[in-house]
Amino acid sequence: MFQSLAAPLIALTWQQSVMIGVGLALMYMAIARDLEPSLLLPMGFGTLLVNLPLSSALTQGLTEGALSMLFRVGIETELFPLLIFIAVGAMCDFTPLLTNPRMFLFGLTAQAGIFFTMGLALFLGFDLHEAASIGIIGAADGPTSIYVSNRFAPHLLGPISVAAYTYMALVPLIQPPVIRLLTSRQERAMKMAYAPKPVSKRGLIAFPVVVTVVAGLVAPASVALLGFLMFGNLLRVSGCTERLSRAAQNELANIVTILLGFSIAAVMTGERFVRPETLLIIAMGLVAFVLDTAGGVLSAKALNLLLPEGRKINPMIGAAGISAFPMSSRVIQRMGQEADKGNFLLMHAVGANVSGQIGSVLAGGLLLAFLS
Repeated sequence: MFQSLAAPLIALTWQQSVMIGVGLALMYMAIARDLEPSLLLPMGFGTLLVNLPLSSALTQGLTEGALSMLFRVGIETELFPLLIFIAVGAMCDFTPLLTNPRMFLFGLTAQAGIFFTMGLALFLGFDLHEAASIGIIGAADGPTSIYVSNRFAPHLLGPISVAAYTYMALVPLIQPPVIRLLTSRQERAMKMAYAPKPVSKRGLIAFPVVVTVVAGLVAPASVALLGFLMFGNLLRVSGCTERLSRAAQNELANIVTILLGFSIAAVMTGERFVRPETLLIIAMGLVAFVLDTAGGVLSAKALNLLLPEGRKINPMIGAAGISAFPMSSRVIQRMGQEADKGNFLLMHAVGANVSGQIGSVLAGGLLLAFLS
């Protein structure tokens, strides 16, 4: 009897002990620091479950574990990331972007970190598919990172998911130093008038349909990702599915987020996670976020060289072109008011931020299209 009780303790490996510590750290970040708690908390607790020796949460012999089953049903089939996109689309308001279409430029240029980091990963010895999966961390979009890495490098899904969601939560800490390095206080204090033009209901309805069709013709591999995102937005703006829109933003988002966090934990076992390449992937994820922010700021400064006085853009707006919505736009607003208390940049930043949501999905679709 005592031997059977001691068996789990005897089977405990040092890698599992490390991952139990990682799970506790994720839960601490969620509870004590309020960093992406809706995802990091289930991910952290799930990490505990799968690293307990002989855990029934994982498949043991012929008995399928609960988290293994969730992973097979929700991640391997790509169901959970796609359902999350419906919820995200229902939450997005594209009115600021349609009011000022110039902001869409930053949703594209702020994805530069994806491709620079992909090149860095290739240089460090990862193969092409692994490099693409690591680079997509720079999309600052957890579901896109999961979707692409599950296609190209499922064995790296654990560290990529942790890096993507952790850095999304740390956007308020990562972006400000990069922005301050690339801009002067005078540039950060630059004011931009916000005079919204009315956007017709017909225009709001047409936008998700047109974006889906155009993106589908350019990058067919992006149709599932972008189509689910735009369908969620169509639920929001159609005017006839308010109940479904609220359900997508609340019940669907909450349920799938819990299941997604738990499912990802199925691959966060000590034997798969505690490797030198894991630390390298997490470091490159940080590089991708920094380069995305820098790319957005520098593209705004380059655009200002072509714009007349009175139409210039506060360079910080470019940094909001990453997909971390709405954290990045809030960071830009706060930094603008630190430079000048009367500076109001939120709506411009929101326009760039929601364009980044589209840009990150397009980037993921292009990688899938060219490398599949």
